Amino acid sequence: MRDFAAIDFETANSERTSVCSVGIIVVRGGEIVHRYYSLIRPEPDYYHPGNTRVHGLTAADTEDARIFPDVWAEVEPLIEGLPLVAHNKPFDEGCLKAVFRMYRMDYPDYSFFCTLQAARRELRHLTNHRLPTVAECCGYRLDEHHHALADAEACAAIALTIL
Repeated sequence: MRDFAAIDFETANSERTSVCSVGIIVVRGGEIVHRYYSLIRPEPDYYHPGNTRVHGLTAADTEDARIFPDVWAEVEPLIEGLPLVAHNKPFDEGCLKAVFRMYRMDYPDYSFFCTLQAARRELRHLTNHRLPTVAECCGYRLDEHHHALADAEACAAIALTIL
């Protein structure tokens, strides 16, 4: 796979609609051609302490952020015609579908691939298949795990290696 968009969401709470940040890495011809990151005002708009412990984001970070449809209006032209790739596809695809439903947006039926599933298949020797472990095995050092852009870039590195 040489042309795709790696995507990662962070959420404010247990609701899939509560995306509070998105990171996207656009890859064409096997090269990163665009990086995109945005904070998003989550819906529902509250932060669970456990989520904040994971990614460090709080309500203060997103109180002036745009809502998902406004962010996605910028994203859509960047990823047009590309398959999406995520590490743990059920989570990120679930978030995307949930916010599309919540905002009554027409979901374009994106083609989604999962680097976690691929890593479990192709890299069986690893002790675990968490994003930092798989990324390191693929030659990428993930220093800011759970920052949406850093995670998307790690996912892109994995996809370029094993998909």
